[in-house]
Amino acid sequence: MMDKTSLKTSSENGNSNNGNRIYLTPSLQPQFLPRLEGHEDDWNLRQVLSIAKRRALVIAGVTIAVMAAVVGVTLNQKPVYEAKFRILAEPVNSNDSKLPKLTSTMDGNFNKSSLDYETQIQVLKSPQLMRSIIQQLQLSYPEINYESLVTSLTITRLGETKIIEVRYQSNDPVKIKVVLDVISQAYLKYSLKDRQTNLRQGIQFVEKQLPFLQSRVDRMQQQLQLFRQKYVFTDPEAQSKQIADQVKLLADQRLAINQQLTRSHSYFTSIQGKQGAQTAFQDAPVYQQLVTQLRQLETQTAYELTRFQEDTLPIQSLLEKRQKLLPLLRNEAQRVWTIKLTQVANEIQTLESQSQLLAQYENRLRHKFEELPVLVRQYTEIQRNLQVGTESLNRFLATRETLQIEAAQTQIPWQLVQAPNQPEAPVSPNIERSLILGFVASTLLGISSALLTEKLDNTYHTIDAFKEKLKLPLLATVPFERQLSNCQNPIVAETEKTPTAKLANLSSHGSSETAKMPHSVSKPVQNNSHYEYSNFLEALRVLHTNIQLLSSDQPIRSIVISSASPAEGKSTIAFHLGVTASAMGQRVLLVDADLRRPQIHTLSNLNNLWGLSSVISGSMPVERVIRQMPSISELSIITTGPIPPDPTKLLSSQKMKQLITDFHQAFDLVIYDTPPLVGLADASLLASHTDGIVVVARMHKTDRSMLAQAIDSLKMTRGNILGMVINCNKTGSSGYYKYG
Repeated sequence: MMDKTSLKTSSENGNSNNGNRIYLTPSLQPQFLPRLEGHEDDWNLRQVLSIAKRRALVIAGVTIAVMAAVVGVTLNQKPVYEAKFRILAEPVNSNDSKLPKLTSTMDGNFNKSSLDYETQIQVLKSPQLMRSIIQQLQLSYPEINYESLVTSLTITRLGETKIIEVRYQSNDPVKIKVVLDVISQAYLKYSLKDRQTNLRQGIQFVEKQLPFLQSRVDRMQQQLQLFRQKYVFTDPEAQSKQIADQVKLLADQRLAINQQLTRSHSYFTSIQGKQGAQTAFQDAPVYQQLVTQLRQLETQTAYELTRFQEDTLPIQSLLEKRQKLLPLLRNEAQRVWTIKLTQVANEIQTLESQSQLLAQYENRLRHKFEELPVLVRQYTEIQRNLQVGTESLNRFLATRETLQIEAAQTQIPWQLVQAPNQPEAPVSPNIERSLILGFVASTLLGISSALLTEKLDNTYHTIDAFKEKLKLPLLATVPFERQLSNCQNPIVAETEKTPTAKLANLSSHGSSETAKMPHSVSKPVQNNSHYEYSNFLEALRVLHTNIQLLSSDQPIRSIVISSASPAEGKSTIAFHLGVTASAMGQRVLLVDADLRRPQIHTLSNLNNLWGLSSVISGSMPVERVIRQMPSISELSIITTGPIPPDPTKLLSSQKMKQLITDFHQAFDLVIYDTPPLVGLADASLLASHTDGIVVVARMHKTDRSMLAQAIDSLKMTRGNILGMVINCNKTGSSGYYKYG
């Protein structure tokens, strides 16, 4: 027994409770959050067979519709007849022809077919050739015109042979015979006259053009000869290279002369100075002898001065000799200096003349080199015109020889090797082939339609698809249970009962008020043996067990059950999970927090006159809205009560947070049935204050994009995603559900 204060929690208890909740940390989120990827393009054989089984109606419908159309068209199609004739267009023994081999180069071509079959077939179908044939046929069949005749007429070459095959189709076999007879005779007549006439006209045209072509070639050759003689022009490239080499050689020579001229100018300037003059005197032998004599006299005078006085005769004699030698030395220096200046000046004049001469010659070569491209262009143009004229002349000569040979070969007319006959059996329709092809095509179209429908489908159809795309823990796979639609409340009480003893002391007046209120609106279903032993019940037990095993530190005591979109079975899963948990010994409280479209009161056969909205709005104490299932002592239910105008405001209120904390402490397991996740914040608000949320997805119904959007919204609110439950699995129960 617990007193009424057990549901009252302080802020400390609330904080402690929140601290025990499990949230997705950044390191763990990626393994639980879905990877929003598109459909995989590569399907293996097992997936294709699964799709074919699932889309059997689409395949069958498309196949039957297409096959019916094929059968109808085939059976209503008029019979079409066809006949043919064959013409030998060239002699069989053309390789042994007695025509002379004009040139050795024609030996290889002579053994080949000289008839252009593609062009010849187009000529045979031309309006000009068909005009006389149509006029003759219109005498018997006035409806025949060029378009209708050519459309039904097929002219082909028979393989690589020399035979032309002509086919004609029509609904009238007699008409086919008449038409082919007229066409065959017209083609034979054309081969004997018209083809030869065309060849003769071609030969005459070629021979008429040959003199003009020959004169043009002669004129170009004469022009080329005169050009070479005038400009001494043989090889443009060699001549251009020769001129370039000469220009380079002259430039090098002129550069050397200019360098020498620069040195001469420098020397001329230097010898005009004192230092330069001294340098120039070094190469003058007479001047050097006089200088030597002068130095000897000065040396002897200096020696004698040590012995005699300056006015003595030996000293005066030496000084007199010196005075006589100085004028000679100056005259010699002047003479040498003058000679050197003259030599350098003459050398400079000579070098300048040579440089000017080389520059003039170089300019003439450069001018000639600049004119060379113009001459080369003229030369090239003359050569090109000569080449074009020569090629045209050679082509016309070869064409004349070919036409002459073909004209000689076409002297033999075409031969009719297979005459036309009247067809007996139709060629179309081929009922057996049409039906086989129609069946194959309709089957392929049916399979393609199924694959296209599967590609455009945005729902999940296999458990593997859920696992691969979402990457969430799979808590349970709930099989589809048909009897749940007829037995929505398989485990409910026969009569009313008051809440459990645990909740009897929630308030001092709770028992009396609770006993006065009716809790059920209909009699329960007594026989629940099918429910207890069904695969559905086993799946709910697995779900309850997996939820309890998710946390090893503390047991999970409050969860939110929701889905991405409506009608995915979240309320059914929540209700029966509560029944299963209570049957396994837990004290369970099932809270219908879907204040928009509540379902728990319908599943449990309880009235919905008051409930969670009545408590949050403040008009009723909580102990009055907690109702216990009569036949299950451990299961208590809170319905929604009157639907409020703003459910989100109530669920986000402080009083709702206090109720969540109270319920978490008073019961072993609290289950909240909430509205869908996409577009609504109700489930996210409650999930952030509980131990986690379980996402319910329905096989063949859950939209991929909406489910991904729901997971993303939970990620943003940092809600703890415990895992997912796949509902309404029709692929067959697993073996462990049937064990025992």
